[in-house]
Amino acid sequence: MVYLFALAAGLSNALTSIMQRMGVEKAPEEMRLRIGLMTYALRRPIWLAGFAIMIASFLFQVAALSDGPLSIVQPVMTTELIFLVAILAIWFKQPVDWHEWGGALAAAIGLASFLYLANPGGGDLIPSSTSWGEVGIACIASITILVFLARSGSPVRRSALLGTASAIAFALTASLEKVTTTLFNRGIIGLFSHWQPYAIAVTGVTAVFLAQNAFHAGPITASQATLVIVDPLVSIIIGVELFGDHLQAHDARLPMASLALLIMFAGVFLLCLSPAVSSARGETECLSDTLATARKRNIEENKQYGRRHFPTLASHCEHHSDG
Repeated sequence: MVYLFALAAGLSNALTSIMQRMGVEKAPEEMRLRIGLMTYALRRPIWLAGFAIMIASFLFQVAALSDGPLSIVQPVMTTELIFLVAILAIWFKQPVDWHEWGGALAAAIGLASFLYLANPGGGDLIPSSTSWGEVGIACIASITILVFLARSGSPVRRSALLGTASAIAFALTASLEKVTTTLFNRGIIGLFSHWQPYAIAVTGVTAVFLAQNAFHAGPITASQATLVIVDPLVSIIIGVELFGDHLQAHDARLPMASLALLIMFAGVFLLCLSPAVSSARGETECLSDTLATARKRNIEENKQYGRRHFPTLASHCEHHSDG
C-alpha cells in the first residue's frame, strides 16, 4: 500500500503542477516574491482546482508515510513527471516522441533499480530536538540563500533557484508529516501537544508559495526539474540523518545504487526538457486566446456581411457604436 499511495500522490502532484502553473504564469511581474501573487492565484478557478487536488496529494503522501520510510516514499513520487507526460498526451493531445519515452523509461528503470539495490528501511525514530534543530537550520538557511540569489538573474536561473528552494521546503514538510503520522498512530489525544503538526502548516505554505513563484519566474523546464529532482534527494538525506533510515546498499551495491539514482534523475531531466512538458505552460491561456480570436473573427465577418447586404443599417449602427 505504501507504493500505491505514493503513486497516487505522484499523479495528484502532476495534476496540481499543471493547474497551478496555469493559474500564475500570466501574473504581473511586480508580484514576484510577494503575497499579491497568491491573491492573484486565488482568483483563478484553475488554480483553486489544482489546490484542491494538492490537498488530496497531501493525504495520499501522509498515508504512504504512515507505513513507509521517507527515503522510499519521496523517490517513488518522482513518477509525477511520467504521469505529467501522460496527462499532456491524453488531455492536451501533445505528441509523444523519444524525449518522453526515453525519459520515462530511464526514470522508471532508475527508480526501480535504486529501490531494489538500496532497499531503504528503518524510519521509525522520533528525532530529538537537537536533530530537528540541525536539520531545520540547514533547510531554512539553504532556502533563504536560494531566495536571495533568485532576486536577480535570468528567468531560467530564478526559476531553478526558486524551484530548488521549494523542493527543500517540501522535503522538510514531508519529514514533519512522517513524525506527525507516527505520533497520530500512538494516539490522537496527545497529537496536538506536539509542535510538528503546527510546523507543517508553516513549511507547507512556504513550499507552495515558493513553488508558485518558481512557476511564475521562468520556464517549466527549470522549475519542474529542480522540484522533482531535489525533493527526493533532500528527503533521502533527511531520512538517513533524522529518522535513521538505512540504505542496504554496501560494497559493490553502493556504486550501483548511486548509478541507478543518477539514471533516474537523468530520465527526470530529459522529461523536463521534452517538447510536451515545455509547451505545457499556457494551455488555458492559449485556449482563451483562440476563443477570443474566433469571437473577434466572427464579429468582423458579421459586420462585413451587414455592410454588403444592409449598407444603410450597418452605417447607422457603426455611427452609434463610435459615439
